[in-house]
Amino acid sequence: MPATPIYQQIMADIRSKIASGELKPGDKLPSIAGLTVEYRCSAEPVKMALRMLNTLGELQGHQGRGVYVPASAEAPSRPKAM
Repeated sequence: MPATPIYQQIMADIRSKIASGELKPGDKLPSIAGLTVEYRCSAEPVKMALRMLNTLGELQGHQGRGVYVPASAEAPSRPKAM
């Protein structure tokens, strides 16, 4: 089985952090340099993951200000216990 590309692993991790509430709407992600340290990879896979999540509307990038979780991003609702 081929290994999952690093950028896809980064995308999955960021999505997981949003779903768990670790990253909330309005939160700023670390810089690209910070993410390269966190994921132990070069800048290219980080940039690709952020670009794809931005294109899908799951993140919002603002030139010179950073990348944020959009206000519309919500953790999936959990069924209420009865």
